[in-house]
Amino acid sequence: MRMPRNLSGVQIATLLRRRYAYNFVRQRGSHMRLASTVMGYEHHISVPRHNPVRVGTLDEILGQVSEYLGIGQDELMQDLFGR
Repeated sequence: MRMPRNLSGVQIATLLRRRYAYNFVRQRGSHMRLASTVMGYEHHISVPRHNPVRVGTLDEILGQVSEYLGIGQDELMQDLFGR
C-alpha cells in the first residue's frame, strides 16, 4: 500500500485514537504527544501538528506504532488507511 501524502497531524492523531486508543497527553509548540496502553504498557509518540505531515515523518510514526503493536507496517497502513 502506498503511503498517504495529504494527511495532517490532527488526522493522524484521530486515526490512532479511534483504532489503537492513543490519547492526547500534551502539546508543546507544534507537536502533540500521544500515549497508548493497548499492549499492557505505556507507549508515547509525538505527532507534528502540520498540514500535511511529511512522508518521512509519517513513515517514522507508523514504524514506531507498528513496532509497539507487534505488526508489520504494511498491515498497520492497511488497517488505518485501507478501504
